[in-house]
Amino acid sequence: MSLFNHRIKDIHELLHKKELSVTDLVDESYKRINDVEGKVDAFLSLTEDAARTKAKELDKQLAANGTIHGSLFGLPVGIKDNIVTKGIRTTCASKLLENFEPIHDATVVERLNEANTITIGKLNMDEFAMGSSNENSGFKVTRNPWDLDRVPGGSSGGSAASVAAGQVLFSLGSDTGGSIREPAAFCGVVGMKPTYGRVSRYGLVAFASSLDQIGPITRTVEDNAYVLEAISGHDKRDSTSADVAVPSFSEALTGDVKGLHIAVPKEYLAEGVSEEVKENVLQSLKTLESLGATWEEVSLPHSKYATAAYYLIASSEASANLARFDGIRYGVRAEEENLIETYRQSRSQGFGNEVKRRIMLGTFALSSGYYDAYYKKAQQVRTLIKRDFEEVFAKYDVIIGPTAPTTAFKIGEKVNDPLTMYATDILTIPVNLAGVPAISVPSGLAGGLPVGLQIIGKFFDESMVYRVAHAFEQATKFNELTPEL
Repeated sequence: MSLFNHRIKDIHELLHKKELSVTDLVDESYKRINDVEGKVDAFLSLTEDAARTKAKELDKQLAANGTIHGSLFGLPVGIKDNIVTKGIRTTCASKLLENFEPIHDATVVERLNEANTITIGKLNMDEFAMGSSNENSGFKVTRNPWDLDRVPGGSSGGSAASVAAGQVLFSLGSDTGGSIREPAAFCGVVGMKPTYGRVSRYGLVAFASSLDQIGPITRTVEDNAYVLEAISGHDKRDSTSADVAVPSFSEALTGDVKGLHIAVPKEYLAEGVSEEVKENVLQSLKTLESLGATWEEVSLPHSKYATAAYYLIASSEASANLARFDGIRYGVRAEEENLIETYRQSRSQGFGNEVKRRIMLGTFALSSGYYDAYYKKAQQVRTLIKRDFEEVFAKYDVIIGPTAPTTAFKIGEKVNDPLTMYATDILTIPVNLAGVPAISVPSGLAGGLPVGLQIIGKFFDESMVYRVAHAFEQATKFNELTPEL
């Protein structure tokens, strides 16, 4: 059995007993990458020399001290390629940043380094995090380890696939409209989008600044809680970082959900959600009922407008954020005779079709004469969606529904139909618009493919989300299902 099928706690016990070394963990990671990367294509770059050097240093430290410092000591991690890493190429899966090497680390990377994790490499994604299938990468398409003809989900497809394939113990992704939770569901792993502001965005290359949030992807809920504890906390370098205390999320994993009240939005089981996914959710609710929780159907009436509002807001913010990528200060530059043509050709050649599509939509929505009709109206709808969540949370502890309306679809099936592709995020987008936390946990298989259960919590109440997710995981053990590569 792979070392990465063990929990973090189990691996640390082996390290402490000297039955395992940090070098062994790094060897395991790169051996697995060598074995399956040609099938999965999860990584854009690897940092093998630096990883092995750090592993030796940590082994010396462990031998000298005899104790492990930190809940993530010595663990191999993959980093989504829109999170900047000092001296390690960060491309956002875009040709425009093909040669960009940052001079500083993102806050989350600093915190992982302080926790003595080992970066194995940078992970593939949809270009600038714009996509739901990982088919919009400027370099290659990552494949779902459960079925290599299917997408892993996006935009954090590489992050989810690398964990599902056993290449790393955990990874970091970013979630703007479902980009951690949807690939976690498609790949049968655990993905958490924290409350907006819980984790610093400093060093995350911005797609939509009011929506983006970094979060962990792991094999188990317990491991996920450990990682979120390590990367959370106030950061003065990020003006949107919340100065809120970070609890011990792992202490919430009691397995007890007796007396909890669960809300199930009727809109989350409506038209567009496949019958097998609906059945899976209902079976999952029966499991939680058997553990002592109760559930009732509720309504989030404005969620039907979420997709339209999201793509107007996100595209508008993207058009502003991506204006800085002009080929002048960093990134690939087209050699032209004048400045305007250099701008035009650098962006034309560097950006992919989906990025261009969203820049144009966002620029239109923000333009004179259209701002009030589109962008302002979308922000008003966003407020209504947030109020819907607040009203439900006044009576219930968590909201539960499917993470995605279907299981993973085939590569090429939707990539040329943007509206159909955008609809795949219909169940995750409202969470980002409201800013609340949500997790996707494996809830079984349908047609041999993973299904994800989405558990949504109140603002800064990740502890409750983890509590419910952990109880469900312990009762079902669906997280122990792994693909055969």
